[in-house]
Amino acid sequence: MKPSQPPFNKILIANRGEIALRVIRACREMDIKTVAVYSTADESSLHVKLADEAICIGPPSPKLSYLNMMSILSAAEVTGVEAIHPGYGFLSENAEFARLVRDCKLTFIGPTPENIEAMGEKTRARAKAREAGVPMLPGTLSAVAGVEEAIDAANKIGYPVILKAAAGGGGRGIFIIRNEQDLSDSFQRCGEEARAAFGDGSMYVEKFCEQPRHVEIQVACDRYGNRVFLGERDCSIQRRHQKLIEEAPSPIITPENRRAMGEASLALCKHVGYESVGTVEFLVDENRNFYFMEMNTRIQVEHPVTEMITGVDLIKEQIRIAAGEKLSVKQEDIKLRGHAFEVRINAEDPETFHPCPGKITALHVPGGFGVRVDSFIYDEYKVVPFYDSLLAKLIVHGQNRDEAIAKMRQALDEFVVKGVKTTIPIHRQIFASQRFVDSEYTTRFIEEFFAENAKKTAQK
Repeated sequence: MKPSQPPFNKILIANRGEIALRVIRACREMDIKTVAVYSTADESSLHVKLADEAICIGPPSPKLSYLNMMSILSAAEVTGVEAIHPGYGFLSENAEFARLVRDCKLTFIGPTPENIEAMGEKTRARAKAREAGVPMLPGTLSAVAGVEEAIDAANKIGYPVILKAAAGGGGRGIFIIRNEQDLSDSFQRCGEEARAAFGDGSMYVEKFCEQPRHVEIQVACDRYGNRVFLGERDCSIQRRHQKLIEEAPSPIITPENRRAMGEASLALCKHVGYESVGTVEFLVDENRNFYFMEMNTRIQVEHPVTEMITGVDLIKEQIRIAAGEKLSVKQEDIKLRGHAFEVRINAEDPETFHPCPGKITALHVPGGFGVRVDSFIYDEYKVVPFYDSLLAKLIVHGQNRDEAIAKMRQALDEFVVKGVKTTIPIHRQIFASQRFVDSEYTTRFIEEFFAENAKKTAQK
């Protein structure tokens, strides 16, 4: 049989770390050549070694390298690529960059600039979700003009509320407000923090959902109107709104919930004409009512758990959609098989969560049936302090949740990283927790878990 023509001949990967390697591997399987870009701090990184070509785009500072649009586009021109894959983070949800890529007659492997603009800014996304009939928590549909308007909105909504950065993302720019005095005292500081983090200090007000679960729906849509959702992921185990553990499917979601959340997500995608893979995120209360939070217009860090239970390679699907091909799967093809977990192994002190750069002096990666490790580290690799602290993603798949938990415990016991501190000990504790095993947790699990441990230590 004659092999099919690859969707692109050569792709530049505008990212680093494990996601750059993930894209390189997918491209190799599709017979697509790759170009890695790197900062001077990443000269010895694995993605540089494994790509077909590599080109330095600047010094360690992200602003001067991985966020430097002109350097990346220049590298694309010099190497003659046809498309750019942004990974996650950095420029992946930057509408200006997506538009510049298109203006340069290249393909941006992701949604259109118009999609990113519609869903990237949180107040605009909320308005689109409301228009599409997606369930939402009470809140303002536009940024508040000042503290007085915020107080008026909060009084109508009812405390507690959340002040959210309109340009926020990645779990940042979220401030819980429990009374009017707190709002009055915090408004200016919250705006300044949002401006420092995102370059935009505008904020909106939303009802705070106490003790929710964080559940998200994975979607894939092509330009021909074909749309599918690939089940859900539960991302409730998080610290300061940063995800630590993800699982699929969610242990609290019924088939009826799943169908309703999936249909709501696809209705939103249809409303904005979405093209590419993406994730629609929801809060789920104790009665399994779900409420729209935001949409991530990129591949997610936690996409492997969806791949493990559906058998769909989301990176390949993303590349094919960008090339103008139709989805390779239909909704009736999506069957959820077994259970999967992903834990994020970060170079952080497990007690303080402070970043811990340094040289890896010994490394052993777990293996076995149903165990997957997405990583870019190796023995003697020097972890640099300039970027996100993620070192590896450990993913396991079992026939059911209990088997997946047992696999994860074994894999964590086998995972050895010496020379830098990591979050492996935290994950071992969590997977040994009966509350976690029984799925009796919410987004506040981590703070409650550490508070309980501190209390037990003090009583000894």
